Amino acid sequence: MFMLRNVTKYLFGDTSKESIVEIPQGQLYLVRPLSPKGYSELIFKDAAASIRRTGQEYQYQLVVQRAYEEGEEELLAEEDGEDGAADALTTDKDEKTFLLDQGLHFRSEIREGGEAVFAWRDLSGDPGDLYEFVCDRSVHAGEVGTFEMVAIKCQYERKFRKPQEAATEKELRQFNFTDQTIPSASAVSSPTKAAIDSPPPKPRAIEDSLARQTKKDMSSNISKKRSSDKEVAPTAAPPSASVPTATEILTQEHAELHLFDFASGSFMLQDPSVKATVSETGKWQYWLQITGQGKEWLGQPVIADINPVFNFEYLSFIFNHYTDDGSAYSWLLRFKDQETEERFQEGLMQALWEQLNEVKWTKTTDDDRQYVLDAFQDLTMEDAENLEKEEVEEDEAEPDDSQRTEEYDSDESADDVVTKPDDGDINSQLAVGYKHDRSFVVRGSKIGVFKHTPNNNLEFSTNISKVETPGGKLFNPKKVMLHAEDTDMILQDADNPHSLYRMDLEYGKVVDDWKVHDDIQVKNFAPEKKFAQMTGEQTFLGLSHNALYRVDPRLSGNKMVDSDLKQYTSKNAFSTAATTEKGYIAVASEKGDIRMFDKLGLRAKSALPALGDPITGLDVSADGRWILATCRTYILLIDALQKEGKNEGKLGFEKGFAKDSKPQPRRLTLSPSHVAQFQYETKTPLSFTPARFNAGVDDKETSIITATGPFIVTWNMKKVLAGRKDPYTIKRYEEEVKADDFKYGSDKNVIVALPNEVNMVAKKSFKKPTRESIAATPTGRRIMRRSDVVNSPY
Repeated sequence: MFMLRNVTKYLFGDTSKESIVEIPQGQLYLVRPLSPKGYSELIFKDAAASIRRTGQEYQYQLVVQRAYEEGEEELLAEEDGEDGAADALTTDKDEKTFLLDQGLHFRSEIREGGEAVFAWRDLSGDPGDLYEFVCDRSVHAGEVGTFEMVAIKCQYERKFRKPQEAATEKELRQFNFTDQTIPSASAVSSPTKAAIDSPPPKPRAIEDSLARQTKKDMSSNISKKRSSDKEVAPTAAPPSASVPTATEILTQEHAELHLFDFASGSFMLQDPSVKATVSETGKWQYWLQITGQGKEWLGQPVIADINPVFNFEYLSFIFNHYTDDGSAYSWLLRFKDQETEERFQEGLMQALWEQLNEVKWTKTTDDDRQYVLDAFQDLTMEDAENLEKEEVEEDEAEPDDSQRTEEYDSDESADDVVTKPDDGDINSQLAVGYKHDRSFVVRGSKIGVFKHTPNNNLEFSTNISKVETPGGKLFNPKKVMLHAEDTDMILQDADNPHSLYRMDLEYGKVVDDWKVHDDIQVKNFAPEKKFAQMTGEQTFLGLSHNALYRVDPRLSGNKMVDSDLKQYTSKNAFSTAATTEKGYIAVASEKGDIRMFDKLGLRAKSALPALGDPITGLDVSADGRWILATCRTYILLIDALQKEGKNEGKLGFEKGFAKDSKPQPRRLTLSPSHVAQFQYETKTPLSFTPARFNAGVDDKETSIITATGPFIVTWNMKKVLAGRKDPYTIKRYEEEVKADDFKYGSDKNVIVALPNEVNMVAKKSFKKPTRESIAATPTGRRIMRRSDVVNSPY
């Protein structure tokens, strides 16, 4: 009880969030045990429940909001018109709100099968009518306890007109109604009045109910392992590594220690009191050691792979631990209060930042340090309040046409079918056409061309069997980019960093060798504008380790435009660039910083600090609002719109951010427990491919896609901005995903290049990450018929 009260203190304290607490998934029923209208009515099949602040002091609302499935909002707009769709989003049919008052008799119940249910009176209905919110089975008991305690404190504030911190146990007890029966929402027949009036066999007082919410299962994914018919041994903690000698202690705090159990899918309490120490052990070397009473639990270097996540809502820090044999474990530290966690976060992030940057933390500005700290904790974007009514749930999985198994024709035999090429190469890169429905896959010194069919499959079109220079030298393209209305492809040869090549896709051969500069190399290149490949635009951007410039193939001699060269004397280690629809430019580096330009040849308008990890991929939304930067183990989503000050309403590309108002980065990654399960299954660490937004001239960015190992991962932008805890879905393959991207003009279909296959898959087939979906081995691999294969299979 007291622990739950401490947790809710921080939930109420964060006034920046309209929503205090949320149950992300469930179903809403209206149950009428005594009514002739019928026993039970399903109101929302998919819904989220939350408790929100109102504009009045001490007044709160219980809100149950319908969650739309993918495409449902668009369908509504088509049927009712845009105005009708907008009105529908604010009407009672999509959202139920209830003033949190004692008269609701709000209570919860954990049923025998583990199902959690909230119930409250329908004050506008017949006597005995109840609303019931049946939680999804992914919702843990701790979340249920926290939600109920928040509801109780809201009712207290409304009745007594004073802050909940002043409440006593006796005062809170009057808002407990757990002794009242909650009838099943799915009963076949209505119960009798006697059954309704009779007391439950085991009434629960509030202190009994909440006292049983132990520290092991409260307010997070921490729960006791449920007993099952077949007992599985819980995950055991590995032996601790030897502790190196510390030269300086950066932080040392006490906490509870929990270990993620793969069998039950939950965190298990290992030690109620441990000492977590972050120390410096050498030059730019740091160590995390966790010690219990007479036992060393674990020790490991502080590196990016620990995948740190701080959650102040639940006073927790979750991280990954890797043993010498490559096994991954996910651990959780729970601190006694927010101040303790903040001290620990400061010390750990100092160690991680110094290890990555090899610069002392104290030499950075306060604003830059805050930028780094913000990136490693849960944030809710300011845009979320405008998107709450537009939250989207992923569609249920549907059969994946591109993964179907095709039957042999009557005149075919097994000898006619090619299931794996024998050329010794593998697929490495993917370029998706914007102007025409084509995708191009690089495989060694060959390029496969695939047509997008009307039923959203890929059809092998042709194979460019030899990629060679005009002089006849065969080469494997290091990077490719479609150009000039998708009629040309620009290619780079790793052995010739001063030149680029133009391939005429109609003829399927390289026709031009473009010498860019005698001294300045081409490390990377990008389109002049985001959708330039749909036009006849000839110029494009080039990037060296310390220079940004324009390339114009129409120039005689070297193709670099000298007047548009921006070169730095320092070693900036530029790595990648991206452009907006207007031609604004974002440039990232191996150090992890990002520069934002409004035009070439001038100084950057804004510079965002480095977290320390190299940025390997960069994408920008068409309007320049969002920047997407890929690092090996995480992705940064950055809002480039300025919200205050003299430049309010301007992008960071147009006007520089004020010194004390840099954007708060949103760090997208997999949860530590999912990371541990990924590595448990694949035995390889995370390594994201360059993340991308879905793209289309008239389309808003709604999804983000990347891959790591055999998993494709897609984030829902609306869920990310709203701070939802389930923003991503996954799809697993048998082999490593080499490249991936959305089909142009839609986020509903994804093109995937595996080592020896190329597929288009429906995003509907992606699943929420669970033990089952992570561990599932794909079946029904497509068998390519003779008619599917031209010259060389991909």
